[in-house]
Amino acid sequence: MTTATPAARPARPRVEGDWLFVPVPQSHRPVRLFCFPHAGGDATAYTPLARALAPVAEVWALRPPARGGRSRHPMPPDFDTLVSAVTEALAPHLTGGDGGRFAFYGQSFGALLAYEVARALPADRRPELVVAVGAPSPAEWAERETRNLDASELLGLTGLQESVQGHPDLVELALRALRTDLAVSATYRHRPHAPIGSAIHALAGADDPMLATTGLTGWAAHTRGDFGHRVVPGGHLLATVDRPGPADLLTALLTPLPADRQVPAAPDHASREQ
Repeated sequence: MTTATPAARPARPRVEGDWLFVPVPQSHRPVRLFCFPHAGGDATAYTPLARALAPVAEVWALRPPARGGRSRHPMPPDFDTLVSAVTEALAPHLTGGDGGRFAFYGQSFGALLAYEVARALPADRRPELVVAVGAPSPAEWAERETRNLDASELLGLTGLQESVQGHPDLVELALRALRTDLAVSATYRHRPHAPIGSAIHALAGADDPMLATTGLTGWAAHTRGDFGHRVVPGGHLLATVDRPGPADLLTALLTPLPADRQVPAAPDHASREQ
């Protein structure tokens, strides 16, 4: 009689230091996708995306201070200090997975942070790809139409109000995190600089009330590598606690392709090589 071998149990989620959460650890060490939450967001929002991307990629989600498991940790006082802190926290983890391959994915405020952290890294240690979702380019950040909205307005526009309505405590926690991040965002100042070598792919939800989908091309000026942009189904936030977001697109972008193949392009996709 043959005894069946028990199926290996999935690895449990783990925290790496203060700043990083790995919701679905992968034993085979695939490419790492470092995910940066939107303003007011937390690392757990990327759990559905982590499940959808396995085994192609392993999600490492940023755990911002002043919320969730880090509610007692103060947020850095300004954007530059935040970039420095995140860069230092990520640095020891940028060498693992699939020959050292890693990429960044950020939504809204997280897209800006992902790009500036990539820029702060040494040129030979930057991600191969930065995916920026629902955000104007760094050069256009100060001119975005939503810069004067308060936390309550943003909670509604991002679609997060639906997930916390009816729970006053959750609403207050969400608003507190939003106010914290908005204060940091207000200190951001774009400084002209040389484009980075990382590829950039800019995304916007077709129903995003906060970003004109025609505004994605501004990101092209910030890379010397490949550039792509497209509009996909969804609102301002694509990956949330309730849905994985653009998992199929990310799988295509993160899967190494032969030199004679390219990622299938949507009609409004544009790419550039230099």
